[in-house]
Amino acid sequence: MRIDLHVHSKFSRRPSQWVLQKFGCPESFTEPSVLHRIALEKGMTHVTITDHNSIEGCLEIAHLPNVFISEEVTTYFPEGGCKVHVLVYDIDEAIHSEIQDLRRDIFELAAYLHEKGIHHVLAHPLFSINDRLTVDHFEQFLLLFKNFEINGSRDPSQNRCLEEVLGRLRPEDMERLAEKHRMNPLHDEPWIKHLTGGSDDHSALNIARHFTEVPDAMDIQGFFLGIRQGRGKVRGEGSTPRTLAHNLYGIAYQFYKNRFQIGRHVNKDPFLQFIDRFLDPDSQEHNGLLKRFYWFWNSRRTRRFEPAKGKRLQDLLRYETRRLISDDPAFVDAFRNGNGAGNGNGKVKPGHVEETWFHFVNKVSNKALLHFGNHLLDHLSGGQLFNIFQTIGSAGSLYSLLAPYFVSFSVFTKDRCFCDALVKRFSDGEAQGESGRKPVRVGHFTDTFYEVNGVALTLQHQVRMALKTGKNLTVITCDAEMREKREGIRNFKPIGVYELPEYPEQKLFYPPFLEMLDYCFQMDFTHIHSATPGPIGLAALAIARILKLPITGTYHTALPQYAWHLTGDSGIQDLVWKYTLWYYEQMDFVYVPSRSTGQELLDRGIKPEKIRIFPRGIDVERFHPSKRDLPFLADRTGLPKGPKILYVGRISKEKNLQLLGNVCRRLLRTHPEVGFVFVGDGPYHEEFQEMMRGTPSHFTGYVEGEELAKIYASCDLFVFPSTTDTFGNVVLEAQASGIPVVVSNCGGPRENMIPGKTGVVVKGDDAESLLAAIERLLESPERLREMGCAARKYMEDRSFEEAFDRTWKMYRDNSLSLPIQMDRAV
Repeated sequence: MRIDLHVHSKFSRRPSQWVLQKFGCPESFTEPSVLHRIALEKGMTHVTITDHNSIEGCLEIAHLPNVFISEEVTTYFPEGGCKVHVLVYDIDEAIHSEIQDLRRDIFELAAYLHEKGIHHVLAHPLFSINDRLTVDHFEQFLLLFKNFEINGSRDPSQNRCLEEVLGRLRPEDMERLAEKHRMNPLHDEPWIKHLTGGSDDHSALNIARHFTEVPDAMDIQGFFLGIRQGRGKVRGEGSTPRTLAHNLYGIAYQFYKNRFQIGRHVNKDPFLQFIDRFLDPDSQEHNGLLKRFYWFWNSRRTRRFEPAKGKRLQDLLRYETRRLISDDPAFVDAFRNGNGAGNGNGKVKPGHVEETWFHFVNKVSNKALLHFGNHLLDHLSGGQLFNIFQTIGSAGSLYSLLAPYFVSFSVFTKDRCFCDALVKRFSDGEAQGESGRKPVRVGHFTDTFYEVNGVALTLQHQVRMALKTGKNLTVITCDAEMREKREGIRNFKPIGVYELPEYPEQKLFYPPFLEMLDYCFQMDFTHIHSATPGPIGLAALAIARILKLPITGTYHTALPQYAWHLTGDSGIQDLVWKYTLWYYEQMDFVYVPSRSTGQELLDRGIKPEKIRIFPRGIDVERFHPSKRDLPFLADRTGLPKGPKILYVGRISKEKNLQLLGNVCRRLLRTHPEVGFVFVGDGPYHEEFQEMMRGTPSHFTGYVEGEELAKIYASCDLFVFPSTTDTFGNVVLEAQASGIPVVVSNCGGPRENMIPGKTGVVVKGDDAESLLAAIERLLESPERLREMGCAARKYMEDRSFEEAFDRTWKMYRDNSLSLPIQMDRAV
């Protein structure tokens, strides 16, 4: 005998998921007769319905053969009100009435069911229905119940956890629990538990996906006797967040289809026809020649359908859906072959429909997100503030479209958290290591990884160090180019690219949010880290909230100052500041590369307890004075003999290069023997190169590896005039290469050198101060050499290996990183 022991009909009226409450839907909208038909078509020998505190659904089909009456009873722990569901089988109306009188107290209910010999099973034992379930409650379950459900709507890992915990029980465990909770077990041999399976279906889309089989049973009494004797077998497969979301869409669609009589329009609209196929299990019953004709005719009309000119989400979705289901062969095939629900032909695997539906929602929502994202950034670039808020409001409706997935991933994450606590209690922490903690697994989101900048370079080093030291770090990013797959990097194809008018080389990639969310759930990260506050950083924040994960962020780049240098618009700078502060205020901790950067955020209102200084290092073996090679530099640059002044970094306005260029020209009046080497590229390259025309200067373009190390070591002085950098990796690389540095008194670079010993600090944006410092150093070659030696010695303790190890400890235990001590904090 095979029975799905947990399934709902339209008589489960009160929804538990807030998304269904928002839509005004019942928890299920399945007709009992439809449920009965589908269960038999899926191979079940008997049928029952377990509606919440109701037997109306069962009574409606009680006249049919092989049907017995059951229900899912809601009960509570008297202290604290923790809600629990108990499945009760093979009852009658009188027993149902008695149960309703007793169900407010789980102890009274369990005692009654045991005394009366009523077949009952604890439903989804590890699912916290009203967020009040604790491990102590589960321990009391072990004393109250003999039978536990392997629930088909839950995460397979949750079901495995339940099986493992129940399988480890020993008599002494039950004695300890009885003493702890001051109650005797209700059943004989309470350490031996039995398992049943049910789909917990609410939409008719997954009936019989999970069920219980007792091979030699001939009737209902024999079936439950087999369960009591441990001969019951749980069959079928578990669920994923995609499964739950598909069910939620199905319930909502079936509700609205009935309420607004949408069915009469289905055959005339490809959009409705498609979703009807995937969300209504009865759609197969009406799949005649006329329906196929409508599909063919309307899909051809769709090819001439013009994009919606308005900004309403429903218009945009209708257009994109029509285009997708007419042009994408995979979705056309899915429509023609059916949704697999209720046809009993075995051609479609249970997970196939929800996978196809996920990809459909993902593609359509990506199109909508791209549309709204472009509108938002266009308005932002044009300073059209009213239109910005209008677009944000319109895009907010996209949240409602994706809400079933957000809810589903959140629910499944909550289940995992409870399982972790349960395993820790029942295994003394063995499954989580000697410390009792889960191993740290970090998902590191970044809007920049393959580009040439300090942030990307640091992240690339971190990936290499993580692989070298066995740390579980995955960098998550987007890039439009086809990149070779590498361990430790997950590169998603962006759904769109936005090029900033003021900075053509800097692109913003729109991430495929649902795909990222699904990936992070599967990876089971323990921490989310955001390196940047762009679109991918926003995805990181949303994913951390949905998956209930801690999130930290790094403030690498002074974006508001960059906005000012690039646009000259103080209004844009102020807007970028407001967004930046909002974003980092959402972080649990904000990692800053320097005290000055932390102080700036503190002065702007970020709470001091959030701010942490994180360690930074470099490859002290690659960047080394031994790489000095003057013949190489002469061949590479074509510059004559004489001192060489070096700049390495982006060739962009925010680096203060116009000031540096003016200083270089003035320096040549007193020191004509000096040559200038500029390493890097950027949007200011051509203009700056033109500015330096006629001077002994050489522009190398982008350089890396050993060639870069040789250039560093072969020059004599490093000058970095930027006032916007939060750290300045290049300042460390220069000192490690044995050359002194000149930096401004603004930003983070000044904290990465010893003034007067490894270099000189000058007043920011002050050409006279910069010129004087360079002249003094050039006029004292001996001091220049002494500073170079001191710089190398200073850097020898700044290895990247040590910095990465300290950073990883910060993920593991933020208490190891004390809040930054600022003036106001003191």
